[in-house]
Amino acid sequence: MRAVVCANGELSVETLPALRPGAGQVLLNVLRCGICGSDLHARTHCDELADLFALTGFDTMMRSNQRVVMGHEFCGEVVEYGPATRRRWKPGTPVVAMPMLRHGRDPYPTGLSQQASGGYAEQVLVQECMTFPVRNGLSADHAALTEPMAVAWHAVRKGRVTSRRTAFVIGCGPVGLAVIALLKTSGVRTVIASDFSPRRRELAASCGADIVIDPAVAAPWDFDPTQRHNAVDTLNLGFDIMQRLRRIPNLPWWWMFRALHTFDLGPSGPVVFECVGAPGVIDDIIAVCPPRSRIVVVGVCMQPDRLRPALAINKEVELRFALGYDPGEFRDTLHMLAEGKVNATPLITGTVGLDGVNTAFTTLTSPDQHAKILVDPHSTATTPLPYAT
Repeated sequence: MRAVVCANGELSVETLPALRPGAGQVLLNVLRCGICGSDLHARTHCDELADLFALTGFDTMMRSNQRVVMGHEFCGEVVEYGPATRRRWKPGTPVVAMPMLRHGRDPYPTGLSQQASGGYAEQVLVQECMTFPVRNGLSADHAALTEPMAVAWHAVRKGRVTSRRTAFVIGCGPVGLAVIALLKTSGVRTVIASDFSPRRRELAASCGADIVIDPAVAAPWDFDPTQRHNAVDTLNLGFDIMQRLRRIPNLPWWWMFRALHTFDLGPSGPVVFECVGAPGVIDDIIAVCPPRSRIVVVGVCMQPDRLRPALAINKEVELRFALGYDPGEFRDTLHMLAEGKVNATPLITGTVGLDGVNTAFTTLTSPDQHAKILVDPHSTATTPLPYAT
């Protein structure tokens, strides 16, 4: 089969031996595969990424001296089953799968490991138990977005944006755009997006952002329609409440504060989704966000970073980190796409063939034109073609 191989930071199209499904595995013909920002990082910084994952006990990520077929955002059609499978779907059935492959008891990340060949190829192997049929005639283009949209759905669920809170999305690359779309799908009233790139701001509006800000011109926090408060406001509120409550004799006023904590009814800031992944961004957000904000870190920063914990403590900022998704979130994301509950079309800005993946990687280093480029293994395009909806 033809595939794009990454070795020592270089991409090349090669003819490789045909894949054979092992126990519990299914062989797919790849229909589409998205190029992810993590692929761009892994191409040149995979050793750093592997070292980081090794600290968590997961020591199977690709290394620069290995030859790896990348690509983990794919849609394909069933070709052949390996042993110990239930053969759930007929050959030709379009499916998506969580990009993890297991050999025995050892799991490997598809497209980011030498032991799990990825979707920048004519074929890919998947685990049957982690595979889901594409429904309602959903196109292969949109089905291939299941994986990155599931990442965003997991982050949105971690954010737990209530009706009283505004959501801010800092950084409108592919992850930020997906977060915007799913925030609106989940019913969030006000989503404020911020990015320096005019093209990305345009795409953010197309994904449903209610307010789109150029941070070089204005601070996004100034556009929050909910009532803002600072540390002094919070203290004065405490004084005012206590003055009123203690006028009432024998009132167990402390029960009210217990209720406020139990039901999270006290003053709160917005929920901020950090989707940039660059050093200094988290600390910058902590410095300027309102008190009691919740920050969900979705962007992957590969360099050491610096935080001022005392500043976050003084504001009682809540910091959460989001990685990946679970099988239920992956399935639910596919169904939201298939049922038209989320509009992912603005994310796709181009398509390319296997011979154009190297050019696509270079193109995606600039934010001014493309967001998500899909790879069509059957296309002869060597440069990204504009996506036709």
